[in-house]
Amino acid sequence: MKISDLPTKKLAYQLKDQGIIINIGPYCINLSSTLATVAVNLKTHYGTYNLATKEDITDFYINVDAPSLSRRWLRPQAVFSFDGHIPFKPLPQPQAFAMFEWGLNWVVANNAHNHLIIHSAVLEKNGKALIFPGSPGSGKSTLCAGLVTQGWRLLSDEMALLSLKTGLLTPIPRPISLKNQSIEIIKSIPGNFFVGESVHDTAKGTVAHMSAPQNSVERSHELAKPSAVIFPKYRNGAETDLSPLSKGRTFLALADNSFNYHVLGETAFSALTTMIDQCKCYNFTYQDLDSAYETMDRLIDA
Repeated sequence: MKISDLPTKKLAYQLKDQGIIINIGPYCINLSSTLATVAVNLKTHYGTYNLATKEDITDFYINVDAPSLSRRWLRPQAVFSFDGHIPFKPLPQPQAFAMFEWGLNWVVANNAHNHLIIHSAVLEKNGKALIFPGSPGSGKSTLCAGLVTQGWRLLSDEMALLSLKTGLLTPIPRPISLKNQSIEIIKSIPGNFFVGESVHDTAKGTVAHMSAPQNSVERSHELAKPSAVIFPKYRNGAETDLSPLSKGRTFLALADNSFNYHVLGETAFSALTTMIDQCKCYNFTYQDLDSAYETMDRLIDA
């Protein structure tokens, strides 16, 4: 059964009662909440995701709720908790769904140590997966969302899950977080995809989420072989430029972009070295998305 099969009222009731368990990539997430905005956005952005069966084992228990009765009506807020622990300060209630997305990133990054986890977008086409590490403002999510509108498979907008055993990438497709000017840029692209309502005045500015394509969600079980590591940089007025990067610099940058490299130690070193050995490595500067699409298509066709 998919989340979209549940009527909105029933979904809201189950969230309030014992929560619902969603299959998101390799993980089963038990999410509970009494907040209507969480239920509405969950059905909007996760409608094509499967609910867990009795055979599935829950990996993470997450709650997004109001902190107290007194704050439900006076400047209402939302609190994120994981296994009863509250790692973040409350946020205004309109940001509750964004808080779930950010919080889930934190939960996976700090607990899923069966993978080396690299802060990056991951997309695949024609059997070749490209890893796009990025810092805030690099244009990673804009490029990621743009490629998705062109038919690329989304593995993740936020994290590459590199298997320590096989060296393959495990998909965890979720809504793409767009910020500020990127929202209107992606909305202006023709195509059958959905960008939700904007939430203003967050710590990251104005935020909106683009739903993961149904095809990407349905192919969550299909692992992908890394083919290239590309460090994107959006620069206003810049010519599109894809330039080779040494494997040594790539290693240092990926280790620095990894959430759990320091936890895994020698195992992470071995997995990362093996992956980089089989990948082409580049710096990529762009402004124009159409030119960026052409460059990425030529790269995988080479």
